[in-house]
Formats: sequence, C-alpha cells, structure tokens
Amino acid sequence: MNTDTPERVTLIPIERIEVLNSRDRNAKVFEEIVENIQDIGLKKPITVTEREGLDSEPKYLLVCGEGRLNAFRILGETHIPALIVDVSDEDAFIMSLAENIARKGHRPLEILADIELLLTRNTGIDDIVAKTGLSQKYVRDIVFLLEKGEERLIEAVQHGTLPLSAAIQIARAKTDDDNLGDMLEEAYQSGELKTTQLYEAKQLLAKRRDQGPKANNRPKLPNSAHSLVKTYQREVERQHKMVLKAEHAQQKLLLVEQGLRTLFTDTNFVTLLRAEGLETLPQYLAERIELNTLNGGVS
Repeated sequence: MNTDTPERVTLIPIERIEVLNSRDRNAKVFEEIVENIQDIGLKKPITVTEREGLDSEPKYLLVCGEGRLNAFRILGETHIPALIVDVSDEDAFIMSLAENIARKGHRPLEILADIELLLTRNTGIDDIVAKTGLSQKYVRDIVFLLEKGEERLIEAVQHGTLPLSAAIQIARAKTDDDNLGDMLEEAYQSGELKTTQLYEAKQLLAKRRDQGPKANNRPKLPNSAHSLVKTYQREVERQHKMVLKAEHAQQKLLLVEQGLRTLFTDTNFVTLLRAEGLETLPQYLAERIELNTLNGGVS
C-alpha cells in the first residue's frame, strides 16, 4: 500500500462522503463525541480518499473517522475538515478495517468480523498485525478460530455467551474432551463467565459435540451506524420539544404573575380576598410576585 503519496487537509461537503465500512457504536461513547465536538470543536480531521462522482463532481470514500462524521451530521454541519489521501479502493477499505480494529473500545464481535474480511482480501497475518497494532498471538488465535470453521463458537462470541478467550480454548481442545466442562467451571469461578453464560456455554458444548462446529445461520455484524444517528436525532428532537414546552409553560407563568401583580393593586380585589379568608398565597408564588401576604398589597 502506498503511504508516501501527498496528503492535504481541506473542508469537504458531508453529503459527498461515502462510508466504506460502517460500524455499530456505543451510544454513550457517540454522545461524548458529539458533546466534545460541540464544546471544543474537531481536534482531528477525518481521513478520506477522493474519487470522481457520477455527476463529475468529487466524491470521497471515508477511511477513518465515522464517529466524527456522524457527530457533524447530528450537529447540522454541512462540511467537515478532512485529510485527503491518495490510495486505491482496496487500500482504503483495508485502512478502514484496520482503523476500526485498532481503535479503543472495540468488541470481540467487531474484531472477528473485521479480521475475517481482511483474510478474504488475502491480507496476511503479519500485515494484519502491522496495520492494527494487535499482538501476533492474538491475531493468530482469531485466525485459528475462523479457519477451524468454529461457527458455533463464533456465534456464541457474537451473542456474548462466551468470551473470545474461552472460545479459543474450546476450539483448541478435542470435541469430546472431558476437561472442557472443568474449564468452563474455572472460568465461572474466576468471574470470566456469569451464571447464565455458564449454562448457555454448557449447552453450546453439547450441541458442538453432537452436531459439529458449523452453525446453520451465523449472524452478520449489524450495520447500524446510520440507525444510531437516527436514534440520536430522535433524542435531540425529543429534547428540543421538551425545551419548547418548558418555554411555553414559562411564558404562561409570566402571564399569571403579571396578572396577579395587576390584581393586587386593586383595593376592591384585595378586600374581597380578605372577606373570603384567602389572605395568603403559596410561598413559591408569593416569592415570585414579591408578596408575603395579601396584607399590605404589592411590596
């Protein structure tokens, strides 16, 4: 992959950016990204590579920075600072996968899916290690799990039933190894497995022993970054409506305050209230219109 090509940072239209490898992200982390950008601005530009669009205008393939891009969309921005690199489609896709694997907070599900994609594109283990920063042993273990065709174990990792480390240990053992149950018990005792996970893991071992490692339908990695943006937009809209309702209520309260102030300047009104035994107001209301009691009128 050529990394010695000229690079430049420029402001590009968000609507012209295509996401190569969309990623499911933690909503709380995404909210923090939005807040940080809103408070202090974008500290690091996204990375894209430029192509010619169907309308002969430039379009851009996103290499790195989907979270920042979606945050700008949420904030209503139309353009975003971008580092433009000159790489092929293949290299851009691999760079995108590698960046997703290397970023903090990744999940075993994402690592499995991304490394599997890299392998299908004939990317060697050494290249994966170099591009992601993961240890060679870690990458080799994952590749081993994939090459063994351990779909049931991969499915368990995807569902959170089994930690990746335990899945690799099971894949390395023989299917009829009696020590697998003991290994699960040890994982449970150490806190690596919860009670429900232990039960599901034992069922998994039984299915794997009786039906083999292949699963009928292994779920794919959800492509839900767009849905996350939509969810966040709905939340922003909900909060905006709440603010509008609060402002409307505030305006009504101001009208009530003004009306009460006007009425308390009317001697006949005050006399009538005294006659009815209504000589005081609720404290919070009296404080707002600067009255302690009806005696004495307006302060």
